[in-house]
Amino acid sequence: MPIHEEELGRRLRQAREATGLTQEEVAGQMGLARPSVVQLEQGKRTVSGLELDRLAHLYGRDLRDFLADEFRAEDSLVALFRAEPTVLRDEILGAVRGCLALARELANLEGLLGLDRSQIGAPLYSAAPPRTKGQAIEQGNRVAGEERRRLGLGFRPLGDVSELLEGEGVRTAMVDLPEEVSGLTLMEPQLSLFVIANRQHHFLRRRFSWVHEYAHVLFDRSQKGTLSRAGNQEDLQEVRANAFAATFLLPEEGVRAFLAELGKGQPRRERLEVFDGQRAVLAESRAEPSSQTLQLYDVVLLAHHFQVSRPAALYRLRNLHLLSQPDLEALLAEDRAGRGRSLAQLLRLPEAESAVAREAFRSRLLSLALEAYRREKITRRKLREVADLAGFSDLDVDSLFASTDPDEDAVDVLLPGDED
Repeated sequence: MPIHEEELGRRLRQAREATGLTQEEVAGQMGLARPSVVQLEQGKRTVSGLELDRLAHLYGRDLRDFLADEFRAEDSLVALFRAEPTVLRDEILGAVRGCLALARELANLEGLLGLDRSQIGAPLYSAAPPRTKGQAIEQGNRVAGEERRRLGLGFRPLGDVSELLEGEGVRTAMVDLPEEVSGLTLMEPQLSLFVIANRQHHFLRRRFSWVHEYAHVLFDRSQKGTLSRAGNQEDLQEVRANAFAATFLLPEEGVRAFLAELGKGQPRRERLEVFDGQRAVLAESRAEPSSQTLQLYDVVLLAHHFQVSRPAALYRLRNLHLLSQPDLEALLAEDRAGRGRSLAQLLRLPEAESAVAREAFRSRLLSLALEAYRREKITRRKLREVADLAGFSDLDVDSLFASTDPDEDAVDVLLPGDED
């Protein structure tokens, strides 16, 4: 059923209010005078297709939301606003909008190509909201162990984290985010599960962030969206996700086994009793003085083995009671002084990836757009829009047209109201 201009205006007003924007702010973003925005929301001015597309992006919505038979004010962006009412502004807000645009473009292309997005391998773990940090840590540790068993990982190091999550039906992407934001998760029902890590962060930190966001997929799927930033690291669901990531990346059995190969991690003094059926024979074993003390070069090797940062390895060792608090602080100070990097170079350990990063999501997005173009589901103009959204240049796209070039005049799939 066609949407009347008055109803469309009402929906635009609801979407704007839900995201906390004023008419003045919208007018500034749109390059309009405030009275024009007022008229749009009152249904007294026709909304062009271009304006509706820009407003949808501004409000973090799918354009088709405004033209559907029923309209819901609630979506992932709104949920994030409610959870973070004072921080989702300007740079962060723009980044969240960009992530939603990527997710929705992927969903639209998959729908055009008839792909089934309902096959999600990642389970949903039922756990009562933690009341204390201790409970949050216990839940994160427990589920990390269960996930490792479910996935058949044992206690070996993880390989490509992005590839692992993609195999579970969770899309992964890297997006330029503000420094304080490590990642975010989008879990709207009409979209694929989608986790994003900050492209500006180091490769090892992004690995941690992806696993952290995966914890939100496993625990917090009813929230539709979560934002992980420095300012909310004390929140219990963030504590739980951090505990999950540490245990998932550095399983206790694996850490202890690796240290044992280095001759470390054993008790300095151990009391043993052997029972022969009638009585016990007492024995004691003593390690040589200071032989079990972990050194920074041990930590460097451990971090490299499990592909985590040296601070992440150090805090994990402390939580496993393999380091005392004074030892932790001393080793952290050594690492901050640059000795950890020097030791890694001396041990000839290859530098973890930093400049070049595999982005399977963006490649998938462009490949789906190319396939939709080949089937004449979208036009060349739409293909260029998708490529630009995914970070590919016009030159990149032009180089592909030679092998995939149906009639350039194919017609875009039109949505109701696009005729304008």
